[in-house]
Amino acid sequence: MKFMIIVKATEESEAGVLPEGDDITRMAEYHEELVEAGVLRAAEGLQASSKGWRIRYTEAGPEVVDGPFPETKELIAGFTLIEVDSREEALEWSRRFPNPSHGGTAACEIEVRQVFGLDDFEPGEGVDRFRAMEGEFSG
Repeated sequence: MKFMIIVKATEESEAGVLPEGDDITRMAEYHEELVEAGVLRAAEGLQASSKGWRIRYTEAGPEVVDGPFPETKELIAGFTLIEVDSREEALEWSRRFPNPSHGGTAACEIEVRQVFGLDDFEPGEGVDRFRAMEGEFSG
């Protein structure tokens, strides 16, 4: 079972303020534990939304909307992807996730969501095509 631990964006992350010192050390220690346990699949930080875009689908077709995006609480600053045997194991790992705020003491939150697997979908041509691709990309 895969779970994504989502780190919410803040005004600091959207302003391009990078974690430093103790913040990076705490995250490195946690992620090293995930590696040692064999459950880490990916971990990435995201650039500010000012460097991104959205594709809005309308009746007229897709439309590009450049960042930045105003609602920081709706944005993601980074994620960690883990693969574990149960929801309970994912919950235990997420409880240990270091406070991602600058300085590690401000009130903030992370979100954890289970990732769909191909077995969650009805069998069919599309699922078969994704199964054939599984070895072609990581994750």
